[in-house]
Amino acid sequence: MGRDEHKNSNARKKQKLSQTPKHEKHGGVDVEFSQDMADHEDMEAMKRSEAADRRANHETKRKH
Repeated sequence: MGRDEHKNSNARKKQKLSQTPKHEKHGGVDVEFSQDMADHEDMEAMKRSEAADRRANHETKRKH
């Protein structure tokens, strides 16, 4: 192995991950949800979210 073979090993580490553009970021603001104004897709999304939460909580309990 010569000296040249070690120079490029750090090149992979220095690559930066792509960042989210500032105009697409939000300030972590919670949006209020109204059951009265929810449509069918909103209700379906809530059911999927609750099911995913149950699966995630079940997995964390199994690991402990």
